[in-house]
Amino acid sequence: MSPVMNLHRSDSVDVTRSLSPAGKLYGDVPFIEERHRHRYEVNPALVNQFEQSDLNFVGQDVDGERMEIIELANHPYFVGVQFHPEFSSRPMKPSPPYLGLLLAATGNLNAYLQQGCKLSSR
Repeated sequence: MSPVMNLHRSDSVDVTRSLSPAGKLYGDVPFIEERHRHRYEVNPALVNQFEQSDLNFVGQDVDGERMEIIELANHPYFVGVQFHPEFSSRPMKPSPPYLGLLLAATGNLNAYLQQGCKLSSR
């Protein structure tokens, strides 16, 4: 646990694996801005153990010190984030992690990702 709490910080997150579902949902951009408010972090010494168990860290802070986005390989949609996507979510514009969850729950995530993250083929 970090002794410093990240209160309402808006940090850049380096999306290291843009081919991941989270990376695609964010539009294959190298960096995203998200708001933080937490005191807990993944121990960097354990990252290799997690990744050997098919938990892939696909986003980290720009310094490469804090893991920010994790996905479970071979799962329809298992995404965990250290930031608060609800702060940027709006009724007609859900944040990418929430949109991905809704699309996966309705069986539409793969089609959405294959269409270049567009809700319509037009």
